[in-house]
Amino acid sequence: MTEHTIITIGRQFGSGGHEIGNKLAERLDIPLYDKNLIHMAAQEIGITNEAAENINETVLGRFLSAYVMSLGDYTAFMSRDAAEPLSDQMYRAQTELVKKLAQRSSCVIVGRCADYILGDYSNCIHVFVHAFKDDRIRRISRIYKLSEKEAWDKIRRTDRERKLYYETHTGREWGSIESHQILFNASLMGVDGIVDALEAMYRAREAKLAKKEK
Repeated sequence: MTEHTIITIGRQFGSGGHEIGNKLAERLDIPLYDKNLIHMAAQEIGITNEAAENINETVLGRFLSAYVMSLGDYTAFMSRDAAEPLSDQMYRAQTELVKKLAQRSSCVIVGRCADYILGDYSNCIHVFVHAFKDDRIRRISRIYKLSEKEAWDKIRRTDRERKLYYETHTGREWGSIESHQILFNASLMGVDGIVDALEAMYRAREAKLAKKEK
């Protein structure tokens, strides 16, 4: 069991979950693991970052993995275990990385089913970030320079993939209170308000751990 405080953040696309994770990690001066976990897992199983990103967080990846890889990646995949889809290899590699990183130090982990993977760790704060539809559309329109319709289409598609990925690997309902300790509404609390709340919880847990060690 880890003696570090780990914060995991699940999020609706466009809710600001990644921004929250980034700001929180900077404020607490602890590592943030998000997309970089994909690249770390890709290195572990010997494929390119591009190939890994193409099959990341989508159940469809298990059917399409052989088609998105370069010839070199395909050869490496086939020689490793032809019976195991690349998407499953990626999930297994990310699972081991999440566990190792949680043992190493306190950190913030965005996505990657980290709340489920670290379910046996007692000193974790597992949260999920929601936001209202209009706020999500505005955020994605601004970030990706899309029309409102294009932004909403991207939001629905990404949320659908994340939901399928999470529920396939965990057997839990994505974004539900049964799957997470706390649900935050970024439209009501704001990004900074959520960061403030998580910082307070983190520091309270760290103080409790320090007192326990004395």
